[in-house]
Amino acid sequence: MTPSIAQPSQNNITRTLILGGARSGKSAEAERRLTRLADDGSDNALYVATGGRREGDADWADRVRRHRERRPASWTTVETADVAAVLRGATRPVLVDCLTLWLTAVMDEVGAWDDAAWQDGGERELAARFDELADAWHGVTVPVLAVSNEVGLGIVPDSAGVRRFRDEQGRLNQRIAAASDAVVLMVAGIAVAVK
Repeated sequence: MTPSIAQPSQNNITRTLILGGARSGKSAEAERRLTRLADDGSDNALYVATGGRREGDADWADRVRRHRERRPASWTTVETADVAAVLRGATRPVLVDCLTLWLTAVMDEVGAWDDAAWQDGGERELAARFDELADAWHGVTVPVLAVSNEVGLGIVPDSAGVRRFRDEQGRLNQRIAAASDAVVLMVAGIAVAVK
């Protein structure tokens, strides 16, 4: 059963989902928008990094370093996969970068990569986490942006776990897009308004 999709509220809060492929310019676009949203320039912004740390992965460390260098030092950065809690307590504009890495972390937590664990409660646990995130996104009282990947535009993966990830990413994007005031698709560094 598919959970209901939350609709955007009718107040002035701006919820923006920025989608795109790898190296499409999603994060840079989101950071530009967050700077504009912050009341007093870049000092009033909260950046939520969901990627975590990957010991021994030099490429990952380099990616994280580049993202950190690009952000203003005055932004507050929180590294967590508990995005719903951050959104519920937010008092200033927020950027979540990114929902794809959030999904990876949550799928790890619920054992979603393993078919048996998925059947034995992992699917229900993931659905509950989707509900929690979508409710927090819908109920946020400050402007918020989220970055997410469009991963279903290519070939069908040959492993069940990767197909599951692709499908769940599509479902997550739909949930957040439905509860967003604006959706942007990044194509070769160009922002295309979808909603």
